[in-house]
Amino acid sequence: MKVSKSERTRRTIVEAARKLFGEKGFDRTTVREIASAAEIDPALVIRYFGSKDQLFAQAAEFRLDLPDVTNVDRSRIGEALVQHYLAVWEGEAGTGGLPILLRSATSSETAAEQMREIFLRQVLPAVRAIKGGRGASRRAALVASQLLGVALCRYILKFPPMVAMPREMLVVEVGRTIQRYATGEDATEG
Repeated sequence: MKVSKSERTRRTIVEAARKLFGEKGFDRTTVREIASAAEIDPALVIRYFGSKDQLFAQAAEFRLDLPDVTNVDRSRIGEALVQHYLAVWEGEAGTGGLPILLRSATSSETAAEQMREIFLRQVLPAVRAIKGGRGASRRAALVASQLLGVALCRYILKFPPMVAMPREMLVVEVGRTIQRYATGEDATEG
């Protein structure tokens, strides 16, 4: 299928925005810089997206797509969630919306709101499906805190021990904590 010039321009702008937002965050990236990286006039950025905020929302969009763990051995739910999350970071999302949001959420209300929406639409329902009832929101928040902490230390700040840790070890170690938070059960128990 042939892609229109307009669609190619749009994609080029989003790609340039992802790169710059990912490197510099929302606040330190300007529309002029994005336009320069996309080799277009800055007015085109506004024409296509309306504002920097709207461009950011599109550039930072991603699907976490946490797995359905109903068929996973209950004692391995934490590991399954961590394994999936690391695969997302090390795949296409790790160069797209995920690092953009994580870098920007502490300084941009736009990014913080987008992170909250992802939590409400993607993380909370997944944790609620594991063990519904009271406390699902609290458990989902604890799961998110661990997953975001791993991403921050391993992929954004690049703490040497986290970067050097074999993926399998990280899955087991962090999986224990996620297991307890998601199910209310210790992974070392039965």
